[in-house]
Amino acid sequence: MKITGKTIFEISDCIRSLVRDGDLAPSDSLPPVRDLAEALDVNRNTVAAAYQRLVQAGFAVAQGRLGTSIAYPPTTGEQEGTSLETPLVNLASGNPGARWLPNPVELLASNPPGAFLYGEQTILPSLMELAEEWVKADCPAQRSIELTHGAVDAIERLAAAQLVPGDKVAVEDPCFLGSISALRLAGMKTLGMAVDEAGVLPEALEAAIAGGARAVLLTPRAHNPTGCSLSKRRADALKAILAAHPGVMVIADDHFALLAETPYYSVIPASTQRWALVRSVSKGLGPDLRVAVVACDLETGDRLRTRLASGMTWVSHLLQAIVVAALRSPAVRQLLGDARDDYARRRSFLRTALRAVGIDTPPPAGGFNLWIPLPDDAKDIAYELAKRGWLVRIGNAFEIQDASQALRITVSDLEDEVALRFAQDLKACLA
Repeated sequence: MKITGKTIFEISDCIRSLVRDGDLAPSDSLPPVRDLAEALDVNRNTVAAAYQRLVQAGFAVAQGRLGTSIAYPPTTGEQEGTSLETPLVNLASGNPGARWLPNPVELLASNPPGAFLYGEQTILPSLMELAEEWVKADCPAQRSIELTHGAVDAIERLAAAQLVPGDKVAVEDPCFLGSISALRLAGMKTLGMAVDEAGVLPEALEAAIAGGARAVLLTPRAHNPTGCSLSKRRADALKAILAAHPGVMVIADDHFALLAETPYYSVIPASTQRWALVRSVSKGLGPDLRVAVVACDLETGDRLRTRLASGMTWVSHLLQAIVVAALRSPAVRQLLGDARDDYARRRSFLRTALRAVGIDTPPPAGGFNLWIPLPDDAKDIAYELAKRGWLVRIGNAFEIQDASQALRITVSDLEDEVALRFAQDLKACLA
């Protein structure tokens, strides 16, 4: 393996070729800057800049005093959802109950959008009106409204709009699977912030900002996987911390807004320069309706719009028309209310069943799931449960820094008698 070149581009392109040809593998160390500069007879700054170019492109990882090494290719990691063909009782999917999802074909028929062409408005005026009404009480008045293909797409686009690969983003720990994957694929580094029943701990946020976080991603309600929601007191404490750091971007992922059981408490200070409030419809209307409303500061809105413009990747007007019809429908609003109550009842029933056998869980404030901390290795418990016929999601799929010995149980379709049997089997596995 021989690195050649005299310029920043020649050196970095040579290293990329060596990676492509298999001469350099992930985790292989690159020569120290001084040594390679002497071997190539170039200035050290040239080699340092070549390495930095590789780091920014995701081909290498800078490790401080340990030098620079070849990066592992980005992967999506675990994803939400599981095989529907499993013979096990599926408590791992993270899906809503299909019975509570409105029929998109009927909704589209009730609000046909007509044909749209290049150059027309990318957001339906009717949806823009609804979006403004949905966010106006919860974010600054000077704002832009944009649409993305769901909340995870919004997070990835917001990161790309205001950050660069290698920037640090503070997230809840444990964190939602999709958010972890989106930030990883965007080349960001995640810093975990511990949570309790009221949301992110203030000291964890302070530590993340002190550790170099350029952005903070918070879930104000129905955090996935734990189900916690921010209390007003906690939201105010976090907002006060963020107010002292106006250069840190604040993203509020209010993904469960259509089904939320608790009020929304803003964490976006007036002093924050870059911010976004994201509200998705997929939890209430169905995972295939990839539409999220993004309210954000004006500069961020301009940057989002350049990639969501007519002729590029705007959100389908057919999807927009379905969302408009759903949000205006009294029948759908009733369906959403019934779904919210049903999910809450099923979570409560399972929690009561677990407590009856001596297993305590944090009280969730929303969502489809129940988070069950474990005293033992979650992988071993999940294996024992699988032998008894249960498919569960283990906590390490959601962890950022701290080990999450826990199970996330999706209750959307969990019948009472099945919940009682699961509680007994989990107790037996813990014995």
